[in-house]
Amino acid sequence: MRRFYSGSDLQRIQSVAEMANKARKQLPDFAWEYLAGGAEDELTLNANRGAFEALKLHSKTLVGNPEVDLSVDLMGVPSKLPLAIGPSGFNGMLWPQADIELAKAAAARGIPFTLSTVSNASLEQVRAACPDLELWFQLYALKDADIQRDLLARARAAGVSTLIVTSDALVVGNREWDRRNFRAPRKLTFGNQLNVLMHPRWLARVMVPNGLPTMGNLNPYLPVDQRSALGAMKFIADQLDVGLDWLALAMLRQQWSGKLILKGVLHEDDALRAMEFGLDGIVISNHGGRQLDGALSSLEALQRIAPVLNGSMPLLLDSGVRRGTDVIKAMALGADGVLLGRATLFGVSAAGEAGVTRVLSLLEEELQRGLNLMGVASLAKLDPQWLVYE
Repeated sequence: MRRFYSGSDLQRIQSVAEMANKARKQLPDFAWEYLAGGAEDELTLNANRGAFEALKLHSKTLVGNPEVDLSVDLMGVPSKLPLAIGPSGFNGMLWPQADIELAKAAAARGIPFTLSTVSNASLEQVRAACPDLELWFQLYALKDADIQRDLLARARAAGVSTLIVTSDALVVGNREWDRRNFRAPRKLTFGNQLNVLMHPRWLARVMVPNGLPTMGNLNPYLPVDQRSALGAMKFIADQLDVGLDWLALAMLRQQWSGKLILKGVLHEDDALRAMEFGLDGIVISNHGGRQLDGALSSLEALQRIAPVLNGSMPLLLDSGVRRGTDVIKAMALGADGVLLGRATLFGVSAAGEAGVTRVLSLLEEELQRGLNLMGVASLAKLDPQWLVYE
């Protein structure tokens, strides 16, 4: 099939926001709202961007500006940028083999890629497509201990170095757009069915010839009639271990010999406890504003957590990153790097691997340019003194 956007078309896109606009035009409403929507009144969704926008960059002039080395160590592994692609589920609704397209782009740029429990491609498929990829795996704690043990065994066999445990989605947030779009489980409303027909390119790419993608990691554990993206949602909701607590996390620490990160931390007490439990890092995250509406933005939480930990364990941040200057602000506040979510999903929705590559290039250019204009010679020199608060 002819690619909808040629390489030259993608070069005309100058920001993540423009890439999002391209993606919006290609996706049916239900898929776009799944990608871009938040919980309830979307207060936290909007606060994630507002926090970055309210924080101003300080700068110095008459400073030589050689090209800054943007490489860092993320979780003890060299990364060419202070970025990793974070976990996201049901990506096959956006683009064929979207998980693999994201992974290929990450491998080409020398940054880590995180595969979700609810991905459409399996751990084995991603590793086969990207033998040299720095592969991380995100785990939703499951009630069925046998399934969880098998997932961990498969992750080890696939060469996963870092396990990210998500703790802030034990109860699914109130995503009102989801109930509007479906009249019953797995059944779109009539209006949404008509809207899907208005997106023939999406239909041709995603639905033909095999229908909605199946759940790569979960297929071995799902009934045959529940292996589509929509059918697996109920299975996941039923399987989420709402009893996950610090004791359960300690037991998981014993089961996983690799690096272990806790994702979903917003309170400084939880950050300290994660360090005490021997975790290797945390992700400061509010799940992209899709869970508790009215929660702190991730950047606000970072401002509270970083001084308490004082560099004693790696800090990653997600939610709201759209510009290279956002990365600068996060790192100046103490983050060691950021996980990208919607930014790279906009890219894969618009043009597959090429769209993701364009997003990563834009962020790299903005990061380099921002540091040069600020007069900052290296990432290591970033600290809160380079920021001004409104």
